[in-house]
Amino acid sequence: MRHGLPTADGHGQGRGRGRGDARRPAASVAVLAGALALTLAGCGIRGTSIPVDAGGAPARSSCKAADGDKTPDRPDEERATVYLVCSSALIPVQRTVARTTGSPSGAERLRAARYLIGALQQPPTPAEEEAGFSTAVPDDLKVDGPRADDPDDTLRLSSSPDDLPSFALAQLACTYGAAPALGRTHAAVLGGPDDATPRRYPCSAEVRTHPDMAQNGDWGVAVPGGEGAG
Repeated sequence: MRHGLPTADGHGQGRGRGRGDARRPAASVAVLAGALALTLAGCGIRGTSIPVDAGGAPARSSCKAADGDKTPDRPDEERATVYLVCSSALIPVQRTVARTTGSPSGAERLRAARYLIGALQQPPTPAEEEAGFSTAVPDDLKVDGPRADDPDDTLRLSSSPDDLPSFALAQLACTYGAAPALGRTHAAVLGGPDDATPRRYPCSAEVRTHPDMAQNGDWGVAVPGGEGAG
């Protein structure tokens, strides 16, 4: 059997060369790993051996809540349309409120307006909340009837309409505008507790799609005393 020639340290050349060759691939791998780590660090990427779960895509609101049984449980109740906020727009939903005669005049108008504002102030039902609905109408907001020099269909709020959140004002205008007891005029004549002239706020398709337009300050038309909204 042939052995390698002895070297100064007493080992054969063949055996010494074999060890050196075995170490070179390991050293090369270490050098490459270090270079890769420096490259990642330079790019602002922190290396990790743990898989990263970025999570699923953000959930989108369906804006569709089941109305449930459309027949009220009691004979003195009825279904009414109210507008809630969903995905930055106004969507009509059905709520149960106390029944009114449906006559758009006098005390019945005020009763209907109070029932409706109460429905808007209620928190969304579990089904509505799951579908993405919310309300912006303040809990302490109240509504009263017209003053002597107001148009007959005026509703006076305990806060100036200009001081309300834009979504809340749009909710009121569209909900009142859809109410049979209020004439179903697709608008609302609203005033505040001060002496400012009431304004007519129409519930247009643009308002329903972009309720924040009230922030522009150009929504609503002043209604002189003694003239209805039509």
